[in-house]
Amino acid sequence: MSVDVLNETDSAVDEVELVDLARYVMAEMRVHPQAELCLRLVDEATMTVLHEKWMDLPGPTDVMSFPMDELRPGRDGEAPEQGVLGDIVLCPTVAAKQAAEAGHATAEEMLLLTTHGILHLLGYDHAEPEEEKEMFELQRQLLLTFLAGRGRPRA
Repeated sequence: MSVDVLNETDSAVDEVELVDLARYVMAEMRVHPQAELCLRLVDEATMTVLHEKWMDLPGPTDVMSFPMDELRPGRDGEAPEQGVLGDIVLCPTVAAKQAAEAGHATAEEMLLLTTHGILHLLGYDHAEPEEEKEMFELQRQLLLTFLAGRGRPRA
């Protein structure tokens, strides 16, 4: 799986861990092994422009997902689709504020937001209560299993 990280900020981010997480989530969701994903880290001004342009909402947000080939999770007995999964745009300063409010590290918030963004790229949403329950439970499981395996050597 090809995962590129474009850090356009001054924020110190563990790009290797973000890539490891992205690959883990994509593998668990049975995304084609040659699928492509781009993680773009931007400042609040850039995120504000994107948020207003694409969501018609004011101010910066934490994460936005821009699907490309509308890939979906693989299913048993079916070959996964090959293509470009899309782009996830993250705002580390917004993530840092949210992490402080939630009482955990910014790095953990960035991992959560990356997982969240990938699920959006795969067609998950949280507009309706049932969708939210399904997406957030899957997000929680993926993140917890990734974090539990953190101490293992990287492949």
